[in-house]
Amino acid sequence: MKFAIIKERKNPPDRRVVFSPETLAKAREKFPEAEFVVESSDIRVFPDEAYAKLGFTVTDDVSDADVMIGVKEVPVENLIPNKKYFYFSHTIKKQPYNRKLLKAMLERNIEMYDHETIVKQSGARLIGFGRYAGLVGAYNGFRALGLRDGLFNLPKVETLADLEEVKAELDKITIPNIKILLTGTGKVAYGAKEILDHLGIKQVSDALYLTSDFTEPVYVMADVMEYAKRKDGKVGDKYKFYKDPTGYESNFMPYAKQTDYFIAGHFYGNNAPYLFTREDAKHPDFRINLVADVSCDIDGPVASTIRPSTIAEPFYGYNPQTEQEVAFDYKDAITVMAVDNLPCELPKDASEGFGETFVEHVIPAFFNNDERGVLKRAKITTADGKLTDRFKYLQDYVDGKD
Repeated sequence: MKFAIIKERKNPPDRRVVFSPETLAKAREKFPEAEFVVESSDIRVFPDEAYAKLGFTVTDDVSDADVMIGVKEVPVENLIPNKKYFYFSHTIKKQPYNRKLLKAMLERNIEMYDHETIVKQSGARLIGFGRYAGLVGAYNGFRALGLRDGLFNLPKVETLADLEEVKAELDKITIPNIKILLTGTGKVAYGAKEILDHLGIKQVSDALYLTSDFTEPVYVMADVMEYAKRKDGKVGDKYKFYKDPTGYESNFMPYAKQTDYFIAGHFYGNNAPYLFTREDAKHPDFRINLVADVSCDIDGPVASTIRPSTIAEPFYGYNPQTEQEVAFDYKDAITVMAVDNLPCELPKDASEGFGETFVEHVIPAFFNNDERGVLKRAKITTADGKLTDRFKYLQDYVDGKD
């Protein structure tokens, strides 16, 4: 079976790749029955020569490969019929801007495997860039703090070579006496936690965080059952909440009254209560003045996130009283960092980490008869132009009825 590492063609350009040259060499060694080719690219974080040096064929034409592996959406005009594709298609939530893409894959009898649907039997994701989104998001929040308050001037992550350089820059700064809230318990949140721990910021319990003042910067890591509660006053159950959150309401305000810097590293599910609303942000005791919204749900659970920001212009201000965007350093505004493609700022590390998990969980499935069902669960479209049973719910979306 022949696998092709395809060129990224989406704009703005994404320098990430599923396999670094070294990880691809490991895959070749581990699976001698597989053949790997690399489509030439002038934007990839690893140059063509790095792959060629390790003995891989680098070519402009990979149309003879069976499996095409990329990161972001493939433009419709570049989709090759009757192939297997792996990339983030951004279709499984019925995103209107990619309906044509899913329709084209069905029309061209493409077997689509979305990176987002590569999951365990429990539904937990096996691969992703979440850790790197958390790392870069937390760093960017501190960069905003330094610029806004004139404390320090951290360089942009995209100007640094790798995670090691990012951490070296953090070693040069001193964090003021602030209280930091980090929501979530997944890969994103633990990526952000890496930054907080590297800075030597002390982690405290919820009880202490909500009731005490400190003489040093501290942070708390809050799970959904801390910032959401049952409406009937009974004890909540996290797993029941994930299945049906409609009986819950926000319990975020106690945190908002104690927090200076909020890092949103949680996953927000449909119908879950918002963390804080625009009305909440107007409350005189609402203390949050800096938000790094790694989750980046627009006009949703984090009221100050009124639009995504960009790598070029990562910060803006939200005026809670007028509910309008203002300058990021405007007095009494909430400073917002809501870049929605954070791992792109750390392409080398993100690519290396992603490739390792892909070799561990996905490539073996092609050679062990998919014994863990990874490919079966991940497949969205079939070779005869149909949606798989698991994704039949997308039919109305494909037909333009939803």
